[in-house]
Amino acid sequence: MTTYLLALDQGTSSSRSIVFDREGRIVAIAQKELTQIYPQPGWVEHDPMEIWQSQLATARDVLAKAKLKPADIHAIGITNQRETTVLWNRKTGQPVHHAIVWQDRRAEPLCAKLREDGMTDTIREKTGLVIDAYFSGTKLRWLLDNVPGARAQAERGELAFGTVDSWLMWQLTGGKAHVSDVSNASRTMLFNVHDNAWDAELLKALDIPAALMPTVQPSSSHFADTDEALLGRALPIGGVAGDQQSALFGQACFEAGMAKNTYGTGCFLLMHTGGAFQPSQNGLLVTSAAQTSAQPQYAMEGSVFVGGAVVQWLRDGLKAIKGSAEVQSLAESVPDAGGVMMVPAFTGLGAPYWDADARGTITGLTRGTTVAHIARAALESIAYQSAALLQAMSRDAVAAGGKPVAELRVDGGASVNDLLMQFQADLLGIPVVRPEVVETTALGAAYLAGLSTGFYSDARELSKLWKVERRFLPTMGRAQAEESMARWERAVRQATAT
Repeated sequence: MTTYLLALDQGTSSSRSIVFDREGRIVAIAQKELTQIYPQPGWVEHDPMEIWQSQLATARDVLAKAKLKPADIHAIGITNQRETTVLWNRKTGQPVHHAIVWQDRRAEPLCAKLREDGMTDTIREKTGLVIDAYFSGTKLRWLLDNVPGARAQAERGELAFGTVDSWLMWQLTGGKAHVSDVSNASRTMLFNVHDNAWDAELLKALDIPAALMPTVQPSSSHFADTDEALLGRALPIGGVAGDQQSALFGQACFEAGMAKNTYGTGCFLLMHTGGAFQPSQNGLLVTSAAQTSAQPQYAMEGSVFVGGAVVQWLRDGLKAIKGSAEVQSLAESVPDAGGVMMVPAFTGLGAPYWDADARGTITGLTRGTTVAHIARAALESIAYQSAALLQAMSRDAVAAGGKPVAELRVDGGASVNDLLMQFQADLLGIPVVRPEVVETTALGAAYLAGLSTGFYSDARELSKLWKVERRFLPTMGRAQAEESMARWERAVRQATAT
């Protein structure tokens, strides 16, 4: 019996493979670090061949760790760092340049030109996105303009563009499949999320030949079969989604109003909005959710630039702790932050503030302030930023005739911090729910693959598999929580003052 699913989780800092059983439990994990390339300030690259080879190596490693044969694997799901852009030669399968990573800012001059050309409203209405170098479209245009011969090759149909999912599937199939899914396509600034198709007007505005683009499918569908020589058997690739949409799916947030927050280096908060494309009035993005059919599904998304990274700063910058695991005990050594507020705007502030010029501040210091108060304020800053995001989402939901978010499902590395999760629940005034399996990004890809291949019958079955590990209920009075959020907003105004 093929009773297992294999998830390939290609992230910014590493490639991982995870085997799940039918109940969504982890059987084995394999991981390889990924080299970060910084050619100059603001530029971030990866070697596409290292992405591919490290991902293949972990897939082989995890089967060995789990003591499974290829015949035991029912299907493969893929989830990936979004927006990272790869351009390669169709004949040789070789990249023409390093991958340009989602964090890379080199395309900002192209974005400024699009804004000057009056494309802001068109792009927001068609794609749900703001014009920003974060997204793939301007990265692709930069490659066409700056890699010698690339534009001429592209116009002759000799090159292929893809986000990391497309690149992996091309390699996994020996060049037979040039495909992507709607969730990844929706992050390119070139994809019309209303009709799930590449948009001719946007391709023209960015001067990108349509022949470069992959075929786009629902996130849960049969994309291709792997080359049997790679893993010992041809295996169906049945699920693909960008990491944040995959985590939303892995958290069983299938209905409008359900939300999850991933606490990683940054925080990514997504709320499912069903089949309704709801433009945000509060600085959030609209994106395609992982889709199990051709019917469009949407999510509202907001990002916190500095989440768990503030703990890394305490360790590496301030030298306040020796290891990240120490932060909870240090923060718990004081009853509260002693009036200290920290706004970790090390790289500006993301949604809902969108202030690239904001800089980090620590306010409320007194002679009685200790490093423990600063550690607690740093930890609380993650919850404050996430609360501001969720409140903005709830305002958007209510304005569109919906209801505020009733509970927040959480995952990611920092979600294991009980102090942080309790404070998050206190600020929000709703339950914060941590599942038994916090590897929800990879789990979402596995679920998508399982659905399309008949391993699971429907979303209801997946909802039953989702299990609570701990539910954090608010203990703070609403008046106190509102005063705390008001103090946070005052601190943000100080961080954004010029």
